[in-house]
Amino acid sequence: MRTRFQPDRQLTTRMVVTMLLLGLVYVAFIAVLIALLDSLFAVVVIAAALLFAQYFFSDRIALLAMGAQEVSPQEAPRLHAIVDRLCATADMPKPRVAIAQSEMPNAFATGRNQKRAVVCATTGIMDRLDNAELEGVLAHELSHIAHRDVAVMTIASFLGVLAGLITRFAFYSGMFGGRRRQQGDQAALVLALVLLVSAVVYVISYLLIRALSRYRELAADRAGAHLTGRPSALASALSKVTGEISAIPTRDLRTAQAFNAFFFAPAFGSRPTLATLLSTHPSLQQRLEQLARISAEIGG
Repeated sequence: MRTRFQPDRQLTTRMVVTMLLLGLVYVAFIAVLIALLDSLFAVVVIAAALLFAQYFFSDRIALLAMGAQEVSPQEAPRLHAIVDRLCATADMPKPRVAIAQSEMPNAFATGRNQKRAVVCATTGIMDRLDNAELEGVLAHELSHIAHRDVAVMTIASFLGVLAGLITRFAFYSGMFGGRRRQQGDQAALVLALVLLVSAVVYVISYLLIRALSRYRELAADRAGAHLTGRPSALASALSKVTGEISAIPTRDLRTAQAFNAFFFAPAFGSRPTLATLLSTHPSLQQRLEQLARISAEIGG
């Protein structure tokens, strides 16, 4: 489905390459496990069920986990008015609109396609941003929907979950055959190999997904800035949101960090950590520098 969001061929190329690389990694992963283990039936069944649930119910799961509720135009006229205006400008179907009762200023979009998409803002971000700034944030989120990268990230993140699932399943369930159980040393070696292979696959997947995620956030900033024609408003929103989040106690951010890949800005404190170095988002400085360049180009 076409929209007026500018096509981002670099983003599309990176998504395709990342998915191909992840696919190759997981073909090798399953081949090794088949060679090491007697049966993968239970793992395949569980993995298929998880992928089905994550893909088809990602919007419901995200809203439930964030405690968000869909709202009507009568319940949230300001939010709906901005989304209506942006969707008309972008010539795209209007997604469902939701609000999460949270003081953390943030927003996210989810859903496997444009028909199932939902854009959600927290009460914290709505209270802190003016209309132009909030419009920039929502344009950023709508670009995720238009470019279908929500679905791509959902599938890509599942592959890392599969590696962890197989590791736990192998460790706890005794999925080795009777021959290996009778030979304790051999069974221990096979278990160690499974754990090692799973860990390597998880790390590779983690790094590939994080690299793609950081680029998609820059792409969404670009698309949102061009759609509104006001990159300075988006830059102002980024500065405000990041500053407010860094002031929130770390213990209060931990519950939200599982959703960092979907958030407008990551839920990290002000002190640099390894988590920020491997973040789902580029640094604030990178994002502001890009918006400054766009502002100079279009005068917004």
